[in-house]
Amino acid sequence: MITRTPRRALPAAVAALATAALLAGCTSGGGTAAAPSASPDAAAVATPSAAPTPTPKPTGAADPALKAFYGQQLAWGPCQKDPQNEEDISALQCATLKVPLNYAAPEVGTLDVAVVRNPATKPDQRIGSLLINPGGPGGSGVGMVTYDPKGFDGPVHDRYDIVGFDPRGTAGTSPLNCLDDRTRDDWLTTDQPAADHGKQLADACQAKYAQLLPFVSTRNSARDMDVLRGALGDQKLSYLGLSYGTYLGSLYAEEFPDKVGRLVLDGATSASTSLVQHNIEQQGGFERALKAFAADCVTKDACSLGKDPEQAAQKLAAFLDGLKDKPLKTEKGRTLTSSAAWTGVLSRLYGGEKAWTGLRNSIGWAMVRGKGDYLLDLADGYNGRDKDGKYRPSADAYTAIHCADGATDAPAGEQLQAALTDLAAKAPLVSKHDPMAALFDPDCRIWPAASTERPHAVKNTAAVPIVVVGTTGDPATPYAWAEKLTAELGNAVLVTREGEGHTGYGASKCVRASVDAFLLDGTVPAAGIRCPTD
Repeated sequence: MITRTPRRALPAAVAALATAALLAGCTSGGGTAAAPSASPDAAAVATPSAAPTPTPKPTGAADPALKAFYGQQLAWGPCQKDPQNEEDISALQCATLKVPLNYAAPEVGTLDVAVVRNPATKPDQRIGSLLINPGGPGGSGVGMVTYDPKGFDGPVHDRYDIVGFDPRGTAGTSPLNCLDDRTRDDWLTTDQPAADHGKQLADACQAKYAQLLPFVSTRNSARDMDVLRGALGDQKLSYLGLSYGTYLGSLYAEEFPDKVGRLVLDGATSASTSLVQHNIEQQGGFERALKAFAADCVTKDACSLGKDPEQAAQKLAAFLDGLKDKPLKTEKGRTLTSSAAWTGVLSRLYGGEKAWTGLRNSIGWAMVRGKGDYLLDLADGYNGRDKDGKYRPSADAYTAIHCADGATDAPAGEQLQAALTDLAAKAPLVSKHDPMAALFDPDCRIWPAASTERPHAVKNTAAVPIVVVGTTGDPATPYAWAEKLTAELGNAVLVTREGEGHTGYGASKCVRASVDAFLLDGTVPAAGIRCPTD
């Protein structure tokens, strides 16, 4: 379920990187973007009266208890301007969608879902709405639209309203932020986590959000997405999901096959893989990407990794691991730890070759000049920490959503040793500094909200195929996952981008042309199509 590196990953980072990948070529950015209204505090949410189990047979709009939710009229109005957002958002419209807290007991209470709409530029040719999700879990769909309102300009935006929403627990929809900022600074960057490191976060989240945690699962967000489809007046769902957003889209197809329209899943992940195995394979993806970056670095004059492509990655890893004993100070008095440095380095691998120059320079400042400022800035951006030391309002959505999705089973004893051996074989460099954190990230072993969700293959039983996009050099969602998801869905076609970096739609004109033709005309891409990176 997605995009994570040792110790910390992607909720805030997803929005900015996803936007960049979509339109520049995926996170750190848009988590606090314009929301139509404040979402309810967890304390105000009604206490659930039923266990947090999936509805056995979801009936969607046909369920009389849900009729009012599907039939609601969204009150569109101007979006609240974020002072940090320099974009002109005057054309955008924001609203609040009411959804049940618990779909098994919709009478218990409601949640407010933040929604934004960028209306089609050619309304006389309008097809409907295109819902988007930037990944995470924890990425803000509202932020993705408001921080780049022209991002989809062109044929797709001509004919679609571009609609972003914040899934449960994120940004404008009951955001989860369990630790105070000072505590989070140390919790994210420490090289010596205490034995109760995971419990510290779990206890804090339980204390603040006990009533909400059981209901922030992806399956519930998929149900919210169908309510949104109904409120928007669309008979079928058109959707573009990136990274974790592919899991959200897959579950939607499983829950509502009769409502599947044109679904595109870019940077695919499979619902059939356990979190531990997912982490092992993802670490392997970052290992490969790190070696690719290092091999390129030694061909540049300004590279601080030497000239031997066989030794460059090992030299970088040794330096980063060495920060455990010799951390670097920054001009602001903070410390670049090994954990923070690894987060900073790996975060730039999402951007592919276009991000390598900046990464090479940041590494040089640390290795040659002994200055950790730039790597720490990269880690801060990835972790959603602003220059004033404040974290985004949904800092813990990643953990809470993963754990609500059923990531509570964990290997122990011989199985644990086998998992650690597999991790060391696939990712010896990137996992060495903290292999247990790499395996259990997030750590759901002691999470307070139990889930009945379990890994399983999702089938697409809809009448229309789903388009899956995979990138051969994707570090966060390895290409094999795209192949696996395509096979599991059955009624699906795979579009391949050849190159480095996370997701393909924004990095290849060929991919974009194939996807756009599908979204606009329903033209299914040819089987086996392979696209270069621009």
